[in-house]
Amino acid sequence: MASARSPQRQPVRGAGRPRDPATEDAILRAALDGLAELGYDRLSMDEIAARAHAGKGALYRRWPSKAALVVAAVMAWREQAAPVTVPDTGSLEGDIAAMIAAVPEFDEAASQQMAVIVGLASAATRDPELRAALADNLLARPRQLFRAVLDRAVARGEIAADRELDLVPDIVIGLNMLRILLGEAPDREYVSRVLTTVIHPLVTAQRSG
Repeated sequence: MASARSPQRQPVRGAGRPRDPATEDAILRAALDGLAELGYDRLSMDEIAARAHAGKGALYRRWPSKAALVVAAVMAWREQAAPVTVPDTGSLEGDIAAMIAAVPEFDEAASQQMAVIVGLASAATRDPELRAALADNLLARPRQLFRAVLDRAVARGEIAADRELDLVPDIVIGLNMLRILLGEAPDREYVSRVLTTVIHPLVTAQRSG
């Protein structure tokens, strides 16, 4: 007689129980608040667990390390504040305008997160795991988003096909980070200046000679 046990009747549940989205949200919020108050170096998984009113095991079931959890927390905040895609408007100018329009207003909470980002950038110089997590996740998103806009412009013929574009997203990220390090918000007006007076002329300029 065939066994009643089958792969279809034995779903894999990972840690053994369905994850509670409310618990996950509380952990991410606790990590973000802890970062703002204590900084990355002083923040511990125990501290995050206590702030989230969760067991430390709940943290490690979701993230393998403090670096991974911290980056996930900042990414979650960024995804709430900024778009993960840019609509194809049919032109590079239109796409840039859409990006500018999506820049969030900077309030007190956003200013707090700016301090978090500065602290993470500093800590990453001392922590290879955090540095890798930032590069592979937090920085990868805006790079991919902006590169998609540039690639669409190349396909339309607005940017020369042989134009070197690999560093262009990093120019935008670098200017925004510099703004944050100087204690000023990369607000809509600033992003507009960067994209319309620096990036657009740079990528669309005709080659001399």
